[in-house]
Amino acid sequence: MTKPRIALVIGIVCISIFPVLVKLETAPPLVSAFYRMAVAGALLLPAALLTGKFKIPSIKMFWLTVVCGIIFALDVAVWNISIQLSTATQATLLTNLSPVWVGLGAFFFLKNKPTSNFWLGTLVALFGMVTLVGFHFFLDLDFDLAFVFAILSGMFYAVYMLVSKYVLYEMEVFPFITLSTVTSAVILACMTYLNNEPFLGYNATGWAVFLTQGLVCQLLAWLLLGYATKHMRATRVSVSLLGQVALTALLAWVFLSEEITWQMLLGGVILLLGIRITFYEKPMLSFARKAKA
Repeated sequence: MTKPRIALVIGIVCISIFPVLVKLETAPPLVSAFYRMAVAGALLLPAALLTGKFKIPSIKMFWLTVVCGIIFALDVAVWNISIQLSTATQATLLTNLSPVWVGLGAFFFLKNKPTSNFWLGTLVALFGMVTLVGFHFFLDLDFDLAFVFAILSGMFYAVYMLVSKYVLYEMEVFPFITLSTVTSAVILACMTYLNNEPFLGYNATGWAVFLTQGLVCQLLAWLLLGYATKHMRATRVSVSLLGQVALTALLAWVFLSEEITWQMLLGGVILLLGIRITFYEKPMLSFARKAKA
């Protein structure tokens, strides 16, 4: 396990907590999204300024990072709404269809094109994800607002991954995460205000959820995931994030009493197998021929 892979695994664990926290419904979805970014931004910005690490290489990178912050704000906002309108597992499943969009975007816009192993691993992982939540879910899927917002979240996240990968070719992780997080917090504050949702008046549990989201699900998670994205292929990171579905389903079962079955466990194993395939360097077809010989 290299450092980027370790960072990726820990980051996935951190963000897997987030849907469960949102589903507790201690606050409206936009308020929850705002405090996730605001808590992290309130710590990142002073640290970046005091340590002298808030260095932006060019005006172009500055504005692209701001764009990343805006896109991520939209991603978190629609995902939070989707979670509260459906279930933590369902919303996480649909938003994690993003590897398909990332793969297509990388094929057209990034230097590192998706390999045959990426597409094979993605198909296996998606099959595992469908198995995890049950095929009946797709047969009986209600294409309501929660569904639309979850799909939108995946698309927003795919764009964020592709743009951030481009920016991180030239920019360090810490100033990138700082500027994008602060931008997201400002955008979400405006959205919350315009939607007439209260910023204050929450109980101790609500504030504990806000702090956990900001410190664990945003600050720690995205510093680690930003580091992984900088040193790994965007496609590989996006597929690995499918592991969040299995972890979120497990946490939702423990804390929210959402159902978990042997089928879900099997789906989780298939999903992780698909992720592992994307990390295999040699083409699987060549590997199969060699094994047969």
